[in-house]
Amino acid sequence: MIIKAVQAGLQQVYREGFSYAKAQVMLLNLCRKNEYTPDLFAPEQPVKTERLMSTLDAINNRWGRGTLQPGRIAKPVEWAMRRELLYPAYTTRWSELMVAKAR
Repeated sequence: MIIKAVQAGLQQVYREGFSYAKAQVMLLNLCRKNEYTPDLFAPEQPVKTERLMSTLDAINNRWGRGTLQPGRIAKPVEWAMRRELLYPAYTTRWSELMVAKAR
């Protein structure tokens, strides 16, 4: 539905001979109000939030840090690429192109 609307809009505004740039659009709050799940850590519920955080802390203290965490927190990656071994992107950056000189 959204894509069809975008395509219809583009057909109206597209002009041949002009340059266009790619853009990104983020759509937020795409749900009905009665289907919305409120934030567990919202300030409107300080007593519930305190109890919840105490429970999370107790479980994490007993079983180890990170055993439980809010769902919106990304889990840390077990590994990360070592930047010193990064292959130079010779074909994507003009500044990194090698120069060959002939004698």
